[in-house]
Amino acid sequence: MMRRGKVYVKSRFAGIIGESDAGYYFSYDQAYLGLPDAEPVSVTLPLRNEPYESKTMIPFFDGLIPEGWLLSITARNWKLDEKDRMGLLLTVCRDCIGAVRVEGGNA
Repeated sequence: MMRRGKVYVKSRFAGIIGESDAGYYFSYDQAYLGLPDAEPVSVTLPLRNEPYESKTMIPFFDGLIPEGWLLSITARNWKLDEKDRMGLLLTVCRDCIGAVRVEGGNA
């Protein structure tokens, strides 16, 4: 099963994060890369044409997911598995603290 989400930086569509059988990827949208004031999602994900790929959740995005007791409450309330990093990201990171948000669905 492949799941994807739209990534926004300061309310601007910046790219797609996805999960596949091979792991996770994040790729910047070409139109976003063409903006003169485009900002990277994080210092660890500088602007580039090539997608970022990882066998585990990309660390910046993993850091957006709640931890500890808040993770337990979130997983219980949304009926999610605490180990389902992509499911958690797509469900609870629509309204994150900071400039980045992730909208779930099949982007």
